[in-house]
Amino acid sequence: MTTIISGTNREGSNTLKLAEYYHRQLSERGFDSEILSLCELPGDLIKSDLYGKRSEAFQSIQEKISASSKFIFVIPEYNGSFPGVLKTFIDACTFPESFFGKKAALVGLSSGKYGNIRGIDHFTGICHYINMHVLPLRIHIPNIRKEFDENGDLFNEDTVKFTNQQIERFIEF
Repeated sequence: MTTIISGTNREGSNTLKLAEYYHRQLSERGFDSEILSLCELPGDLIKSDLYGKRSEAFQSIQEKISASSKFIFVIPEYNGSFPGVLKTFIDACTFPESFFGKKAALVGLSSGKYGNIRGIDHFTGICHYINMHVLPLRIHIPNIRKEFDENGDLFNEDTVKFTNQQIERFIEF
């Protein structure tokens, strides 16, 4: 199973829109995936699911992660890196089996002009530490507010070209 992780708990985010776009693109190619929005995390995650604790609310999320062999992380830029809730989520998952030896593609986005280059680099380091295999083609989408059409699809020619390349390589990965 492939899980697309929308890497923020911000309601109505462009990150979730981009995760949904990737989900549709994979589906059009006959490749099954599911989206996990970090909005689904328990509100008390820091108290309920760290340091060996496991809440009932997080258990279904953990099961989805455990059943996944591939991930697409869609990660917005927060303060020159990635959201702290994404790191907390990784920390809450059972270590090492949640991610060990599994495959990941990374997609960065920002409202600014760099597409979360630094955050994707930071997150790549974490992926390597937890022994994930990261697809070398990492995507950075700047000015995300100008990338979607009225249907929630990407329309900028270069962005569509590079996301299509990443999706095709991810399927083969």
